[in-house]
Amino acid sequence: MIQEFVATGGDFRDWRPSYNIAPTDRVPVVREWEHDGTITREVDAATWGLTPAWSTGGKRPAPINARLETVATNGMFRTAFDSRRCIVPMTGYYEWEDLPDGKQPHFIHGDGLLAAAGLYAARKESDDSWSHSMTIITREARDASGEIHDRMPAFLERNVWDEWLRPGKLTDPNHLLDLLDRTSIAVAAHIESYPVSRRVNSVRVPDAERQDPALIRPLS
Repeated sequence: MIQEFVATGGDFRDWRPSYNIAPTDRVPVVREWEHDGTITREVDAATWGLTPAWSTGGKRPAPINARLETVATNGMFRTAFDSRRCIVPMTGYYEWEDLPDGKQPHFIHGDGLLAAAGLYAARKESDDSWSHSMTIITREARDASGEIHDRMPAFLERNVWDEWLRPGKLTDPNHLLDLLDRTSIAVAAHIESYPVSRRVNSVRVPDAERQDPALIRPLS
């Protein structure tokens, strides 16, 4: 990921794959920020479920998705859309089909790494450390998942990564919304799906099993 996104990051040996990621898990995100005129791009870890810095109390909102249709105006996401956009790299994602004998997961993927449009929030914790959380922008399904679910992540083509990540206040939110609409439709044209093991239905499994690439192999 560090090579793919031309980013800095921690020791890559610290990262482990997971093929059964769930909300509240920590996942890699790509983000940029500017300090003293220098822009830094980094692969960092963030908790899946956006916790805005303004939220307080024990029960904080933590939405895992933000709708493309309202992301620029919804008070939960407006500030992050304006200045804290990120990319959520993934090999693919799952949707579930209701069958008479239970829910059947399908692995939805492209030809290589996918870059989902995301938003992130930074929070200073009581020990003065910083934590990050994130949400994934979704839109009406235009890919292979449309046969299974009516929503899909809004994916970014490589040629718009720089514009999406660019830090600083937006001058024209509608331009970025139109760009996200177009590029996500273009990526969707190359996405496919197939059924996989029902082991991905549960997150109450050991880490070793969640790191098993057999989870995304097609059912025979």
